[in-house]
Amino acid sequence: MERRSFLKKAAVGATVASAAAPSLAADALPTLNWRLASSFPKNLDTIYGAAETFCNRVKELTDGKFNIRPYAAPELVPFNAVLDAVKDGTVEMGHTASYYYYGKDATFAFDCAVPFGLNSRQQNAWMMHGNGMKLMREFFAEHNIVNFMGGNTGTQMGGWFRKEIKSVDDLKGLKFRVGGFAGKVLAKLGTVPVQVAGGEIYTSLEKGAIDAAEWVGPYDDEKLGFNKVAKVYHYPGWWEGGAQLSFYVGKKEWDKLPKLYQAAIETASLEAHVNMQAKYDARNPSALARLNQSKIVLKPFPQTVMEACFNAAQEVFTEEAAVNPKFKKIYTDWVAFRQNQTTWFSFAEDTFSRFNSMHKLK
Repeated sequence: MERRSFLKKAAVGATVASAAAPSLAADALPTLNWRLASSFPKNLDTIYGAAETFCNRVKELTDGKFNIRPYAAPELVPFNAVLDAVKDGTVEMGHTASYYYYGKDATFAFDCAVPFGLNSRQQNAWMMHGNGMKLMREFFAEHNIVNFMGGNTGTQMGGWFRKEIKSVDDLKGLKFRVGGFAGKVLAKLGTVPVQVAGGEIYTSLEKGAIDAAEWVGPYDDEKLGFNKVAKVYHYPGWWEGGAQLSFYVGKKEWDKLPKLYQAAIETASLEAHVNMQAKYDARNPSALARLNQSKIVLKPFPQTVMEACFNAAQEVFTEEAAVNPKFKKIYTDWVAFRQNQTTWFSFAEDTFSRFNSMHKLK
């Protein structure tokens, strides 16, 4: 009898101890406070908001023990200095567009957008089920960074222009706020690319420091008021068919994190990634309708301009691959993936979208 009682008590004790183990393990986890430097202004609730979504989710997933505070540009560092801030350990994390660092190495652009490249779904496919994440992780490791997908804008607009672009000649001498890779391509056609932070574009256009500027699309562009200082709105943004944003974590800081906190970052980054484009897709249509009511000139780039830009992009790809083995390695994989994706999309996705765009449901 005593033996049975003892065994029963021992079994109950073991059950209680087992149930308490996860709680005790969670209690043993450290409280961490990190800083995240964003490349984006706080008034843009979609693109900057992805960092807020991420930070809030990490906090929830760790019961308030892992706190990451986002800082808008340029509160901690300039918009195009986030990479170095993470690499050098000035901040633990960053949220940025990797093509801002094209000047350091053109290879960075594959983690964001390459002219005439992948749309957002194709970029996701390459990163998640192609070789994209593997290749980019290898590349970022050389900069002591672990990268995570951190949002996508979808295909962007071509930007705001004081004068309509009617021919390739109109690109010559044009001072155009445009990022990274696109600037290198447009320079071949005589354009003068200018890097300006998102929060400074309006003033630069208003004062005539630049002749044209691109940002993202109708929802952000309306918020920034570009239609008040430039009336011609061209499309598409051929240099950003699916511009992916990224979260960067310093490698040393990442390696010190408990597994639970690493999992929280992975989960929260993917949630923020999906949420950003869904928000843009939901809000861009009504924003474009409002912009149209403000009497803008909404026009596609002429076919001759698109063809000239495409050919110039091909030249840049060839030139860069010839001198940059890192670029060539990823480009070889990326371009093969692009060819397969564009072929597949032309059968179902593109024909479905074209038909739908010409027919409205009653």
